[in-house]
Amino acid sequence: MVAWSGKSPVRLPSGRWELTNDAQAIAGAAFNCLYNLFLHPLRDFPGPKFWGASHLPYTISWLSGHAGSDIARLHDQYGDVVRVAPHRLSFTHPEAWNEIRGHRKAGEGENGKDPHFYNFSQKNLLGSNRENHSRYRRALASGFSAKSIQGQQPLIREYVDLLINQLRALTTTETKERTPRVVDMVAWFNFTTFDVIGDLAFGEPFGCLADSKYHPWVSIIFAAVSQFHTIMAIRWHAPFLLYLMRTLMGSKLGRPQQLQTEYATKKLDKRLAIQTDRPDFVRSMIGAETESGEKMMTREEMVQNARLLVIAGSETTATALSATAFFLIVHRDVQKKLADEVRSSFQTEEEIDLFSVQKLKYMLAVLNESMRVMPPVPGSFPRVCQPGGDTICGRRVPGGTGLDIWPPAVFRSARNFVDPDSFIPERWFDDGVRDERFRRDRQDAFQPFSVGPRNCIGKNLAFVEMRLILARLIWNFDLEPADDGVKNWLNECGNFHLWLKGPLNVRLTPVHSS
Repeated sequence: MVAWSGKSPVRLPSGRWELTNDAQAIAGAAFNCLYNLFLHPLRDFPGPKFWGASHLPYTISWLSGHAGSDIARLHDQYGDVVRVAPHRLSFTHPEAWNEIRGHRKAGEGENGKDPHFYNFSQKNLLGSNRENHSRYRRALASGFSAKSIQGQQPLIREYVDLLINQLRALTTTETKERTPRVVDMVAWFNFTTFDVIGDLAFGEPFGCLADSKYHPWVSIIFAAVSQFHTIMAIRWHAPFLLYLMRTLMGSKLGRPQQLQTEYATKKLDKRLAIQTDRPDFVRSMIGAETESGEKMMTREEMVQNARLLVIAGSETTATALSATAFFLIVHRDVQKKLADEVRSSFQTEEEIDLFSVQKLKYMLAVLNESMRVMPPVPGSFPRVCQPGGDTICGRRVPGGTGLDIWPPAVFRSARNFVDPDSFIPERWFDDGVRDERFRRDRQDAFQPFSVGPRNCIGKNLAFVEMRLILARLIWNFDLEPADDGVKNWLNECGNFHLWLKGPLNVRLTPVHSS
C-alpha cells in the first residue's frame, strides 16, 4: 500500500495525462474494492459490504482481540454463513465442523490448514500436512491412551494435592481460623496445569506451584501470543512489512518463539538422558517406530511437538477452569448445586480420584456450559478450501477461499442455543427427562475440541484434569467474588486465538467437612 501524498495527476508535454504513483495506488485500491464487491466469486455470500470490499475491517477486528464477538454479531445479522473478508467466509452452522474439518475418504481432498497462519508450526501436530500429521498422531497416541492416563493418575494427583495444600495455607491464619482470603485463581490454575504438562512432557514440573510463580517459559508463552497475532495480520495482508519490522526490531521479532524452542530443546535433552518407563509423552515419541523399524519422529519434531503440548495442554485447561470459577462465583445457585453434588458423593477427600469424578453429572454440565460461553480455544484456526472447491453448508465454495469457524460465534448463536448468552448448565443435564426449554438446542454445534482427524488429541486428559481439580476445589472451599469488579472479568479478556486473561480475584472460605 502506498500512502497518498496529495499530488494531482500531471500533464506531459505530449498533452497526455499521467497518474502519479500515489494516484495509481488509490485507483488500484478503488478497483480492488469494486472488483471484490461486484465481480469476486464470493460476491453473492451475505455480509457487510465494507468487510467484503476490503481486508481492513477483519484485520482491525483481529488485532483488537475481539474478533470472536465481532464476528458473532455479524452472524446474528447475516446468518450461518458470512463473508468476513474479500477471500474469507465464516460459518456457524453445526454441519460446518464436519464439512470443513471432518474425516475424508481415501483419495478425497482436504480443506488444509492456512499455510500463512501455520507457517511457524509445520513440524508439529498443529500445522503439519496431512501425511506428517498422521505420523505425529500415531507417535503420540499411546501417551494419551486410557491406559497411559490411568498410569499418570499418581502424577496428576500429586500436583492437585499440592494446589489444594497451597490454597489451604493461604486461607488459614496462624490461629487456624476459617478466614476468607483473596487469591488469583487464574494464576493458580495456570500453575497447576503447567506443572502437570511439564512433568508429562519432560519428566519434571516447571516449579510453578512450589514457588507460587510463573516459570520464565510460561511468561514467554503469554508474550508470544500477542506478538504472533500481530505478525499473522501482517503476513496475510502486507508481508513486505515483515522485512521492515525485522530491520527495526532485530532479534526481538520472533524472540518469544525462539525462546520457547530453546526451553523445549533443553528440557527434552534432559528427559532423553533419563532411562525410565514412566508413562509420559517423551516415552511415547521415542518408542514409536515405523514398520521398517525406523524412529517415527526426528529430534527436531519431538522438540516442536513437546513445545506445542506444553501450550495446548496447559493454557486451554487453565482457561476452562478459570471460566468455570468465574461463573460459579457469579451464579451462586449453580455453585451451591455443584457443591451439594460433590460433597454428598464422597465420604472422604481421598475418594476423589480420576475415575470417581466421572460420576459427577452436574459437574460435567457445568464444565460444558463454561466452555460454551467462554471457549478455551476461541480462535478460528483457519482452513483453506481445497483446489477445485467444496460444498459447505449447502453452498458451493471456490477453491482457495479462507474458511473460519469462530467458537464464540458458533457457541453463542441464537440459532444453535436457546438463550445463548446465559450460563445455564441445565441445558446439558439429562437425568432421564430433557428440559423442554432446550429441546431446540443444536448440541452438535458444541465442539470445543474440534472434530475430524485433527481434533484435540488431549481431550480425555483435559477432562480428567478439569474434573479432578474442580472437585477437589469445591470439596475444600466456597468461592466468592473479591469485589464487584470481578463481574467484568470475562468482558475484559482478549481473544488472541488463546485468551489473554486478567486476574480472577476470588475469596476462598475453607469448608470443614465431616
